[in-house]
Amino acid sequence: MQWTRKEHPDPGKSQVYRTALIITLVGNILLAVAKGLVSYYSDSIALYADTVNSVSDVIYSVAMVIGLWMVLQPPDLSHPQGHSRFEPLVGLIVAIMMGIAGYEALRSSIARFLSGGSLVSLDLPSLVLLISAAVKAVMFFLITKLARKVSSPTLRATAKDNLSDMLSSAAAFLGILGSNFIHPLMDPLAGSLVAIWIFKSAFEAGKENFKFLTGAGADEALRQKIIDTAMTVQGVGRVHHMMSDYVGPTLVVDMHINLPGDATLDQVHEIEDAVVQALEAMPEIDRAYIHVEPFNEET
Repeated sequence: MQWTRKEHPDPGKSQVYRTALIITLVGNILLAVAKGLVSYYSDSIALYADTVNSVSDVIYSVAMVIGLWMVLQPPDLSHPQGHSRFEPLVGLIVAIMMGIAGYEALRSSIARFLSGGSLVSLDLPSLVLLISAAVKAVMFFLITKLARKVSSPTLRATAKDNLSDMLSSAAAFLGILGSNFIHPLMDPLAGSLVAIWIFKSAFEAGKENFKFLTGAGADEALRQKIIDTAMTVQGVGRVHHMMSDYVGPTLVVDMHINLPGDATLDQVHEIEDAVVQALEAMPEIDRAYIHVEPFNEET
C-alpha cells in the first residue's frame, strides 16, 4: 500500500522556523565563544556560570535544527498524523539543557563561595556581560514575535531562555560590580542567583512542553470555546460529547453533535463539514473528527 496523503508544510511556517534557527544558532555560538574566552582570563565565577548557560544554548540550538526539520516533514506511513510531536520533544530538550546549565552554575558558585570569593576586574568581563544582555534582549523580542506567528512551544521555550539569559547576564554584571565595591563574595552570590533563575525558566518550559508531549487535554476555557464554535454552525442542535488531546502543540478534537433526525444525508454531510471547517480554523486545533447523532430528548 502506498501513502497517498501529500500534505506539505506551510512555506510561511517553514520560513519562520528557518529565521528563528539562524537567529538562535548564530547568536548563541558568538556569545558562548566570547564569554568562554573572557571568563577563562578574568576568573569570574558569575561570568563562568553565564558561559555554561550559553554553551547549553548552543547544544539545544543544534537540537532545534534537527527537531524542527522533523516537524516540517509531511505525514507518512511511520507518522500518519504528522510529525508535530517532535516539536514539544525539542522544547523539552531545551528545558533539560537549561536545567543542566543551572546545576553547573550553582555547583561552581557554591564552590567559589566556600573558597571566599575573588575580586574580578571591571573592564572586559563587564563589557562582555553588558553586550550579552543587549544581544539576548534583541533575541528575546525577535523569537517571541516569531513564536506568536506559528504558535510554537519550542520557540516560546527558546524565547524564555533568551529572557533568562538576559537577566542572568545582568545579574552576573552586578556580581562583578559587587565584588569590587562591596565584597568578593558578591561574585559567587550573583552566580547562585543566575542558577536559580535558570532553574525557574527550565521548570516553566519543561512543564508546558511535557503537557504537549503527553497528550494532555484542553483546559476548561478552551473546551468551552471549542463547543461554542461548533454551536455557531447552523443546524447543530447540541454538542453532547467533546474530547480533545494535544498532538504536539495543537489539539485533535473528537466531538459528537446532535442534528435533526429528519435531516437528509446531504444536509447532515454539509453540516458536519461546516463544523469541521469551523473548528479547524481555530489556531489551537489541528484536526477535528465529528460524529453525528439524531437529536432527541434521550441523547
